[in-house]
Amino acid sequence: MPRLSEVIAALDALWPPERAEGWDAVGTVCGDPDSEVGRVLFAVDPVQDIADEAVKLGADLLVTHHPLYLRGTTTVAASHFKGRVVHTLIRNEIALHVAHTNADRADPGVSDALAGALDLRVVRPLVPDPTDPEGRRGLGRVCEVDGPLTVGGLAARAAERLPATAQGIRVAGDPDAPVRTVAVSGGSGDSLFDDVRAAGVDAFLTADLRHHPASEARQPHGQGTPALLDAAHWATEWPWCELAAAQLDEISDRYGWGLRTHVSATVTDPWTAHAASTHPAGTFARYPSNPGAPN
Repeated sequence: MPRLSEVIAALDALWPPERAEGWDAVGTVCGDPDSEVGRVLFAVDPVQDIADEAVKLGADLLVTHHPLYLRGTTTVAASHFKGRVVHTLIRNEIALHVAHTNADRADPGVSDALAGALDLRVVRPLVPDPTDPEGRRGLGRVCEVDGPLTVGGLAARAAERLPATAQGIRVAGDPDAPVRTVAVSGGSGDSLFDDVRAAGVDAFLTADLRHHPASEARQPHGQGTPALLDAAHWATEWPWCELAAAQLDEISDRYGWGLRTHVSATVTDPWTAHAASTHPAGTFARYPSNPGAPN
């Protein structure tokens, strides 16, 4: 079996840590470089449920997309949930490695996996990486669809192909509008609206869209008004776990490592239920400022 240091070197070749955003926290969080690795678990979030799953699986390495300590810390005491995760992993000799914005920018990366899950043909990055002479790396992807598709049809496809969450898929735009080109960005994407408009796409599928940026993006602009499809953050990034596991499988086969890779199916999206609104605006009773006073 390979040593942890060998597996980490392979992962860093896939997702070089120097390509992460300056504010990000990627790389190995815990683990003995000389320990042997036979089983690897991929997941989006390094939360306690995932750490417990890694223990139950008998994993030697847990690879997550989201960092455990994004803003740094002065303690790993088990009195806090992040400290408990660290204690659980170290006690069971499980290493933790993070690939976040370096995996977003990779070729292939997080948005390639999202596009693949939706059967979209990737044309180019939405925001190209200026350090890539081939123009293949960067944030988000601009894609084309194969055959006729509407906004509603794209939303239905996303609801069917992405893992189920309480949120589902929210849509802003005409469901019957035709879609030929789509921009996708795994994770939070409302900082990319200028790039989406400049790309001239018919629709943009991402996550964590906030009211004001989404409202402004839906106003008429000279470059067009793309429909917006808002999925759960976790759901848009989960397909990357399958892609990453397949990439490590290929490396393992090449070097004869015999690694066994697994992708967690545990839903770590924080939202657990959804109640659809039923009252249209203007139908609510007005609450009197003084319930006992005459009208």
